[in-house]
Amino acid sequence: MGVSPAERKSETTAKTKRRNKSVKENEKLTVIDGETLMDMRLEPTAYAVKTFLPQGLCILGGAPKIGKSWLVLDLCVRIAKGEAIWNMETKRGTALYLCLEDSYARIQERLNSITDEVPPNIFFAVCAKTMAEGLCDQIRAFVSDHPDTVIAAIDTFQIVRKSDTDISYGNDYQEIRILKALADELKITILLVHHLRKQGDSDPLNKLSGSTGISGAADAAYILDVSRRSQNGATLFCTGRDIDYREIELRFNKEKCLWEVVSDSLENPQILLPKEMTALIVFMKVTKKYFGSNTEFAEQFFSYSGFDLSVKSLKQMMNRHRYELEENGVFYENSRSNGQRYLKIYFSSAGDESAVKDAKEMCGETCGTFVPCVPETREVHK
Repeated sequence: MGVSPAERKSETTAKTKRRNKSVKENEKLTVIDGETLMDMRLEPTAYAVKTFLPQGLCILGGAPKIGKSWLVLDLCVRIAKGEAIWNMETKRGTALYLCLEDSYARIQERLNSITDEVPPNIFFAVCAKTMAEGLCDQIRAFVSDHPDTVIAAIDTFQIVRKSDTDISYGNDYQEIRILKALADELKITILLVHHLRKQGDSDPLNKLSGSTGISGAADAAYILDVSRRSQNGATLFCTGRDIDYREIELRFNKEKCLWEVVSDSLENPQILLPKEMTALIVFMKVTKKYFGSNTEFAEQFFSYSGFDLSVKSLKQMMNRHRYELEENGVFYENSRSNGQRYLKIYFSSAGDESAVKDAKEMCGETCGTFVPCVPETREVHK
């Protein structure tokens, strides 16, 4: 007997319900409970350069002709050799450097300048497809042929971008996400070299050409810019999800054609302070302690340091950097007596809670009731 129209309709309806149910199940979030998560054995974050250059998608922005390519070449050579850079351990492995603005002759000349022995596991290309044409597949094929690949550097990002893409947060973010997914898939570091905008900005990350979607999607971002502290140097601003924020002062050695470290904020947090606060620390190391009016203290400090600020500006700066001052041994509090405001400030090389207690007691009972300064919330770099 044949299938009746009613039965056929019923069967079709049942299939549709099963298909819709399957689709809905596939649309469910994949979740994990906290207890299970905490019991999982997960690999720690891997680094191409320990504590500095994590696995994932990283971006290096720099002013034109400042020396970005010299830095990237040095990184790739040292990773290929397994040599430390700036006293930071590297993970030895194959390095791929897409030098898309250079020629083989220029690369050869630069290699001759920075090293006497070029490792056999560093590879160069002066042309590559764009992201729209198949760049990701080219990198996949290379890593397939060289499974120990640690880093793939692309110099520059602009050359491999989709030419028909408008500059917007959404488009920038999506392009970076594609390369980040590739880095995560291959378990390598992809380092994009990018340009800075001509317009200045107090936030180094905002200087990257394009929207904030570029830095927002990256695992780590580095800005190489003209130094604010030395005439012939540069500052490398570093921030990321798996690295501590740091500012590394660099000097380019013209004989060796290498960037050398002058100072690192992780080793010396004082370099993150404005020059006025650095001078205040030095002043207090000499003065040891002070109790008196804000105006008199400012006059003494300005006479010593040569700075010319208003008393209000000095106190605001001290409040803003209070925690950093305490980390460097400078403790202070405000007090009021008979309608007058007083400052007591104290230097201690101990740099701990006992120093705070000493600062509170250094003037005895004549200081009156203290009104602690409430420092402004410090910016957290993520």
